[in-house]
Amino acid sequence: MTIRVVVADDQELVRGGFSMILDAQPDIEVVAEAGDGAEAVRAVRAHAPDVLLLDVRMPVMDGIEAAKIVCASTETRVIMLTTFDHDDYVFDTLRAGASGFLLKDVRRDDLVHAVRVVTAGDSLLAPSVTRRLIAEVTARPAAAAPLKTDALDALTARERETLQLMARGLTNAEIAQSLVVSEHTVKTHVSNVLTKLGLRDRVQAVIAAYESGLIQPGTP
Repeated sequence: MTIRVVVADDQELVRGGFSMILDAQPDIEVVAEAGDGAEAVRAVRAHAPDVLLLDVRMPVMDGIEAAKIVCASTETRVIMLTTFDHDDYVFDTLRAGASGFLLKDVRRDDLVHAVRVVTAGDSLLAPSVTRRLIAEVTARPAAAAPLKTDALDALTARERETLQLMARGLTNAEIAQSLVVSEHTVKTHVSNVLTKLGLRDRVQAVIAAYESGLIQPGTP
């Protein structure tokens, strides 16, 4: 299967560099480039790519607004691009439905890996990013719980444990070690959690777990 990608960045050199790296892969094709958020949305609608690489800060329409539109109306997965890992917009873009974010100085291999990871249905949520995300969630006023009690009740005990460990930033390998099961079993649990709770990916699972009160800040 060929992974179709749209690259959106207002810096032509950055856009072209990413496109060249991705196009060089046998399983990836860059189907379009965009120089602003509005153009990115149009490109997604025209080409229906698997992945949109989207700069956070762009003219005409910024990356956050573009991400909201793309995530709400298409099946395209969004990877945000940012210059700084402390970008204030990271939390908002993840809540908008983005599957993760990359720094623009990302290594070539990590860029290619990221595109493949989100296409496979996972998300770019490294433990350091998870900690930042959790800090943002817990620092904000409580929102209406996005997970209803009956939805949580649909989870098995092991699936609930898996969600709690996901929310603490553990990787699949770490969850497998904690639960003393195989990584394949963990992947099955993660998939079941997302399906039963109607969540797009791991990012939304972390947010939902904290905002619903399933897990509390500081829980060991």
